[in-house]
Amino acid sequence: MGTNYRLSAAAAVVGVGTSAFGRFPDRSPTDLAAESLRAALADAGLERADVDGLVTNMGYPAGIDYDQFCALTGLQTELNLQMWTHGRWLGTAVEQAAAAVAAGLCRCVALVCASKFSVFAQLGGAEDHEASREGGGSHGEAPHVGLMAPASGAALAARLYMQRYGASEADLGAVPVAARAGARRNPAAWRTEELDVERYLASRLIVAPLRVHDFAQVTDGATTVLVMPAAQARDTPAPLTILGTQSLPGGRGEFVFGRPGLGLAQQEMTGFRPSARDVAVYGRSGVDRSAVQALYCYDAFSPLVWFTLERLGFCAEGEAAKFCAGGGIAATGPLPVNTNGGLLAEAHVSGWNNVVEMARQLRGTAGERQLPGVELAQWGSAFGDSFILAKEAR
Repeated sequence: MGTNYRLSAAAAVVGVGTSAFGRFPDRSPTDLAAESLRAALADAGLERADVDGLVTNMGYPAGIDYDQFCALTGLQTELNLQMWTHGRWLGTAVEQAAAAVAAGLCRCVALVCASKFSVFAQLGGAEDHEASREGGGSHGEAPHVGLMAPASGAALAARLYMQRYGASEADLGAVPVAARAGARRNPAAWRTEELDVERYLASRLIVAPLRVHDFAQVTDGATTVLVMPAAQARDTPAPLTILGTQSLPGGRGEFVFGRPGLGLAQQEMTGFRPSARDVAVYGRSGVDRSAVQALYCYDAFSPLVWFTLERLGFCAEGEAAKFCAGGGIAATGPLPVNTNGGLLAEAHVSGWNNVVEMARQLRGTAGERQLPGVELAQWGSAFGDSFILAKEAR
């Protein structure tokens, strides 16, 4: 398992930046990405010449490839990695960047994510060629059994969870309600209308039990996160130490929109306790889970928050729904989640906007939504990837 493997004190996040979030018919993914890159460099006090590594999620059909991006933005890179546009690669991307700078393969990696979901939102259906490829679609679509879009898998996972553990639709509504409360304190957020559980239950169903508020926002936007060796990071204004990581797992027990044990796809229907692999990040970070003060996760659909809480061990099997309904993930709760509004209310930038929020919370620059005294924050997803950021080296 490599439980002694640690990146502690070896790599740090030194800069974060975003484009505007919204719907921009006249702007390309490259334009948005370049805006976020400029913002991150300014945040870190660095120049383009300081960046010699690139990890990007663009590429056909969502945008230009890494080499074109470097040419257009003036980057000269020694290390490049191009990933698929999906939040499941976020933790692995951070891990790869941290390992690269720790190993001396490059000095500074820019992790750049850009998306134009307002025009590239055809996932599922006859026009989605990915959905009909061998093995089904990239987000759990299986047209031969009627799962035609990503929401179908998420809805099925939520329904199985509700039937098995007695969770209700009102319990699920607590997740977007908490996200909207964070967004209402966030000037950059896309959805800031007031939402409570009563309004949630009165809203229209899309794929039962998921309602319109259980879906990520269809937005355009970009983020950049800069990673450097910790020793050099000390010369930047506000570095954040990457204490430890765990990357994306695979296997028959995995389903993209549900934790292991639910019985989806090739999963077995079993009881669930986090495996050593699910919680390796704590041993690698040298911190106890109870020390984490805020959690940030991929919330393209509301039930993914439930599955993240249980996979990482914050809640026992079947208890995440009641934890959320009881205010557990609110800003004033014991474990604030996605304080910016997340994908459900701020914007859909494949989860990277939540990493920017982590940095702002740890730096104390989150404005009206600032949590008091945050020193440790965790990224984790229902997919099984995770990393922990610290305000100071340990």
